[in-house]
Amino acid sequence: MKSEPAILAEGLQKRYGQTQALAGLDLRAEAGTVLGVLGPNGAGKTTAVRILTTLLKPDAGHARVAGLDVVRQANQLRARIGLAGQYAAVDENLTGVENLEMVARLYHLRGRVARQRAQELLARFDLLDAARRVVKTYSGGMRRRLDLAASLIMAPPVLFLDEPTTGLDPRSRLSMWDIISGLVSDGTTVLLTTQYLEEADQLANQIAVVDHGRVIASGTADDLKRQVGGERFEITVARGGDLTAAIDVLRPYSQGEMQIEAERRHILVPVAQGAQQLAAVVRDLDAARIPLDDLSLRRPTLDDVFLALTGSTATVEPDNQQQRGAGRPLARSNT
Repeated sequence: MKSEPAILAEGLQKRYGQTQALAGLDLRAEAGTVLGVLGPNGAGKTTAVRILTTLLKPDAGHARVAGLDVVRQANQLRARIGLAGQYAAVDENLTGVENLEMVARLYHLRGRVARQRAQELLARFDLLDAARRVVKTYSGGMRRRLDLAASLIMAPPVLFLDEPTTGLDPRSRLSMWDIISGLVSDGTTVLLTTQYLEEADQLANQIAVVDHGRVIASGTADDLKRQVGGERFEITVARGGDLTAAIDVLRPYSQGEMQIEAERRHILVPVAQGAQQLAAVVRDLDAARIPLDDLSLRRPTLDDVFLALTGSTATVEPDNQQQRGAGRPLARSNT
């Protein structure tokens, strides 16, 4: 018998006044996997997370997380989930260890157990050397790691990460990716909202693209890339080169309609297995004596996916003003 998914949302609806934040959202994540939720600002990502983490009740639809109904069994569920949001929900006037011990006490862990758990997490997140420093002296990446550590005090089987790497430098982002991958290897189920396609590509087993409160596309990262045209060669023919001859050379490689900008002498050629074909393309163009200014193999980017699926580019900001800071209360209210 197939086990119940760790996260299941069906037909979720939520309205803020005249704004329809969710319009029948469906999500599913199997146990021990990462579900990446992508979408532009205002798509409903944070609203969905707030509902799934019991911070907000849906107007319609239902959801179950870790086998529990998010509305009828909210109190039981809060002890089985963790949440880290866009902003580190830590007290900057306390030390790192004091923050973790405070959260442990809110979960009713006794003093010795709370201290032991705090030390375990500080070690896991490479924060032992900074454990006695006040958090306001921490870097952004350190604060984010501490916040994630706080969400794991009770080792929850399901973890919600609402744009956890927004604003981090590349090194801190890679460090967070390693931490998240380690959690999943240990069996944790993660729902990750993000506007970084490379982040979802790196971490997510499945991706759901959300726009206007509903899922408009889903699948693996490769599935989504194929939906926006897959790989393409971008070629700029040098002045004096024969643009028509270049088009004739490239046509056999094209897996769809080529896009030609005669004024720029630019040709875009959709291809499959472009890396394997690159040498042959260069050889054929050289044999036809066609000089080039540029030739590159381009794969879909975050903006390609967003533009194709949502009609907008991706920016890294909160969903909307009403939802800012939505992730902060959970780790402090699971009592």
